[in-house]
Amino acid sequence: MTAEAFAPAKINLALHVTDQRVDGYHLLDSLVVFADVGDHLWFSPANELSLEILGPFSAGVPTDHRNLVWRAAEKCGMTGHIRLQKNLPHGGGIGGGSADAAAVLRHAFRGEERNLLAVALGLGADVPVCLSSRAQRMKGVGDVLSCAGPLPELDMVLANPRVPVPTLEVFKALESKCNAPMAEIPAGSSREEFMQWITNQRNDLQPVAAQRFPEIGQVLEALGDADLARMSGSGGTCFGLYPDSNAAAAAARRIAADHPEWWVTTTRIT
Repeated sequence: MTAEAFAPAKINLALHVTDQRVDGYHLLDSLVVFADVGDHLWFSPANELSLEILGPFSAGVPTDHRNLVWRAAEKCGMTGHIRLQKNLPHGGGIGGGSADAAAVLRHAFRGEERNLLAVALGLGADVPVCLSSRAQRMKGVGDVLSCAGPLPELDMVLANPRVPVPTLEVFKALESKCNAPMAEIPAGSSREEFMQWITNQRNDLQPVAAQRFPEIGQVLEALGDADLARMSGSGGTCFGLYPDSNAAAAAARRIAADHPEWWVTTTRIT
């Protein structure tokens, strides 16, 4: 019997880089939420592990151990055929590969009482937060997680210029490694109160990423009518927070018409 899993896009509403360990890993303080758009996976029984990639962003995606989905399946001792529909852009700062790997772990250990944090961390810093598709504060190297909800509903436009942004390159270029952490998240606040709070937070990677990849600045400019426009993660997807779904849909239509080569979509964070 074939099983299906959804791997939602991960959005860093804020990302503060607070320090760097002696081993080179950066310490973060980030508010992570999940969209209602993402990749899809299907798992079918088979004697050997195999991976098939389809979807609008399937081109160039490896179907062997170079793929995080494959490595996650190997860590779980999985066999079978995995079909992965890539709906999210590569190198987009919205956790496509990490969310896919987390979906594999959830499928492999479904129904089991097991702490998957260590397994997830072995695959990447963003994989643990993707195990649970709910708003979380992510600290440390992705290993310190706490519930960030409830948050108000947020209507959002996601836009990506289809320019992959290498995470390691952006972190390496970051000059200031020790920055202030986020202020305490106002759980249960109104949208107005939350917007006031989130506007005062940062993405410390945004300036260096925008300097190295000018397309990010173009996306942020296109989202200039939003209540807040910011880059997610290490880029190059940016988000705009709009007053309601109608405003978000209108902005998405305008941006898609002006930039038909970009990936543009609306989503609601609940």
